[in-house]
Amino acid sequence: MLKFAANLSMMYQEHAFLDRYAAAAADGYLGVECMFPYGEPAAFVRERMDAAGVSQVLFNAPPGVVSRGERGLAALPGRQAEFQASIEQALSYATALSCPNVHVMAGLAPAGVPREALLDCYRDNLDWAARQARSVGVTVLIEPINTRDIPGYFLNRQDEAHAIVQAVNVSNLKVQMDLYHCQIVEGDVTAKLREYLPTGRVGHLQIAGVPLRQEPDHGELDYGWVFGVLRELKYAGWIGCEYRPAGTTSAGLRWLAAARG
Repeated sequence: MLKFAANLSMMYQEHAFLDRYAAAAADGYLGVECMFPYGEPAAFVRERMDAAGVSQVLFNAPPGVVSRGERGLAALPGRQAEFQASIEQALSYATALSCPNVHVMAGLAPAGVPREALLDCYRDNLDWAARQARSVGVTVLIEPINTRDIPGYFLNRQDEAHAIVQAVNVSNLKVQMDLYHCQIVEGDVTAKLREYLPTGRVGHLQIAGVPLRQEPDHGELDYGWVFGVLRELKYAGWIGCEYRPAGTTSAGLRWLAAARG
């Protein structure tokens, strides 16, 4: 059976953040993910998570200086000390929440810096982060993101992400494959699932309707077909529901009942 995790940063906006754990559980979710849990003490998050009976399966490492619009630090030369501090904070939360996955954002490519210099920094930082994470049983994930939603983001394609994972060659560094971003940048989603899932390098999937990033049954991707492919490929990981509901979250979950059926 496919396992779906509610994204609490985008879904259940009608509730305060900590109350979203119970709201997701009430709709039958057994797992949750979010972007940044750091606005609340980890102990408070753990209390709500346990009370709801759900597992925290993913969140992001801190992205840098939010007020400056930063979207990660991993590929930014000269920011290694800040990057390492962000990973230490993320792993502290991951340990407290028993969360197995942390998404590490690459960042926006600075103007005038050769791509190869950014790539060297990215690989070195990911190697360091994955080795730190391995000591506490956490997998580090990297995610190709489309440049329409985040112009200038460093990592955009599935093949690029897999090449980086292979180059770093640490067992707990994997790819977070978001089918929304993949469809916008590359398309051919079914072929890419068939190509990459059997490699063992995909650690997490995410879904949303394309192009509006609403429920999976809104838009151009046939998720009924996609879910069938995932069952055929025996995908056993989590599928994060990282979308913005068109209305209230619970009212838009007909797709979830169909997927479970």
